[in-house]
Amino acid sequence: MQRTLLHNILFIGGPMLLVCFAVFLLNRKAESPPPLEEALEYQFPVMNTVAQFKLYGPPMDVGKAFESAREAIIKVEKTCSIFDPKSEISRLNASAADSPFKCSPLLWEILEHSRRFHRISGGSIDITVKPLMSLWGFHKKRGELPAQKDIEEALKTVGLEKAEFDDAKQTVKFNVKGMGFDLGGVAKGFALGKASEKVLSQGINRGMIKLGGNIRCLPAAPPGRDSYKIGIQSPFDKEEICGVASVIDSSIGTSGDYENYVVIEGRHYTHIMNPKTGRPVENMLSATIVTPQEIDSDALSKALFVDGPKAAQELCERIPRTQALIIRLDPADSTKIIVEKFGSVWGEINLREPQASSEEKTKNAAR
Repeated sequence: MQRTLLHNILFIGGPMLLVCFAVFLLNRKAESPPPLEEALEYQFPVMNTVAQFKLYGPPMDVGKAFESAREAIIKVEKTCSIFDPKSEISRLNASAADSPFKCSPLLWEILEHSRRFHRISGGSIDITVKPLMSLWGFHKKRGELPAQKDIEEALKTVGLEKAEFDDAKQTVKFNVKGMGFDLGGVAKGFALGKASEKVLSQGINRGMIKLGGNIRCLPAAPPGRDSYKIGIQSPFDKEEICGVASVIDSSIGTSGDYENYVVIEGRHYTHIMNPKTGRPVENMLSATIVTPQEIDSDALSKALFVDGPKAAQELCERIPRTQALIIRLDPADSTKIIVEKFGSVWGEINLREPQASSEEKTKNAAR
């Protein structure tokens, strides 16, 4: 996301900031807590971010779990990166308009998820936004706003219904020239899910894994605690948390407008695209979702960012154990901030908006 809202994690005992501050604030029990088990921490750069692990267990088992998870994440990156011309998704984009492209089982799996999200979101999650992302300067910097006629032209290539999927053969064919898949809205959550599977398969069920704006809290809470406390980063200050969610055996994902963005003609545009209008989303600051599946937390936080509170209410009612938090500007008065909570995991949300940020947000909302 570009000046967009990603969330930064701070693992206790480490100085890392990413897309949520993950803080182990604990629910202490009445009796004296047992000595805390030592956690092992790992990190490595991947997928234009840093993957972070904090895992509890026998060191040899934890080490094996981490290595297995690392390999799984790297495999997803090599499959899904549109910036690598040799990746499978790049090869698909280059040839699917001419003939059906045969997908690997891994790519087909992520495409199946992407089709599901397209249905669930009513089209707000659409992996065919690649032409729009390019037009707005997210793939290559541009100095001026796209003309409306160029947006309309790009929209002719957008829409998952323009791609033909053969489930039996696991092939994809583009029915419109100029189409392209961009898996940036789902790939990190998918990779996080693969990493979690590897960790759990090694018998490690206590700890957290963070990738991009997504965190997986494993089934067992930290020693002496009832849950993981995940701090939500303020949209106005990346070193400040504005609230805390209590999470166990779930994934939490945040999308926002302040980390990943472009500046064109002096104005800030989030990287989260509305595929129906062809424009970056406006007035939204942050959308966070807690839900069982890792890939869902990634993709559905973006659906909430595009569609707002109505979508949040519907998704929370539709998907078990799903809760949401939305922070947005009031469309009628861009100096006012609206906070909407769906579910019981959210504590009190306190936002301190610096004056400079307020002026900037007001300017951006007025465009």
